[in-house]
Amino acid sequence: MGADRVVGGGVTDDGGVTGDGDVTADGHVVADEVRLTVDELAARAGVTVRTVRFYGTKGLLPPPELGPRRVGLYGAAHLDRLGLIEELQRQGLTLAAIERYLARLPEDSTPLDLAIHRALVASWTPEAVEELGRAQLERRAGQGLSEEQVERLAAMGALERTEDPEVFRVDPGLLPLGVRVLDVPIPLETLLAARAVVLEHSRATARELQRLFRETVWKPYRESEPAPEELARMKALTDHIQPMVAQALVTAFQRSLREELGEAVRGTASPDTTENR
Repeated sequence: MGADRVVGGGVTDDGGVTGDGDVTADGHVVADEVRLTVDELAARAGVTVRTVRFYGTKGLLPPPELGPRRVGLYGAAHLDRLGLIEELQRQGLTLAAIERYLARLPEDSTPLDLAIHRALVASWTPEAVEELGRAQLERRAGQGLSEEQVERLAAMGALERTEDPEVFRVDPGLLPLGVRVLDVPIPLETLLAARAVVLEHSRATARELQRLFRETVWKPYRESEPAPEELARMKALTDHIQPMVAQALVTAFQRSLREELGEAVRGTASPDTTENR
């Protein structure tokens, strides 16, 4: 693991940490990314401080930056990487397997890439819903939530309302991504339609892959009349294949999405913009 980096910023009256911010050539101030102490990071991720530090010692989380008073500060990349680790553990991967999985991610993966990756992995894993009160939900989200924002999160499948208006069934894999796009000016109807498209095609892909494996691998294997111990070994192999297939699907989806969005942006660029490139 590399050495901690020192960042600027100050400490507010209530003990919070602020960044210096960057200034662009035209004088606009660009806000720093989120800065969290280890306690805040653990609360946002829904894990213990001990877990955060354990992952750090195993090299699964990069070291924090050093802020004012040499306090270790974590950013959005740490939060999303931690969420992905937790999601992979829910799949049953060992820490060694998770380390290999993370090592295969593109080096230029952004926090948003990791959030998308986690959300897609979560959609292919067994349901792991948590019931949270509003205060717990807002602490996990890292911000207060209006009723409109709660509705948008529900439309994205990140949470469901319960009979108690102050208690929510939360999908920990989808919540971080949902919070990231809360302020994006996308109509609620579009979010609902987008979610339906993702679910429809992910389920169709899963069914087709299951059919392919059953007909070309499992069926011929069973017809060869293997010994009972060989059957058990094959079943164990399928458990190892699942995370590899999930990663391949996520990577392919992200690559395709970037290409399609890039084409859309280029297609809507004005002639003046195109000529000035």
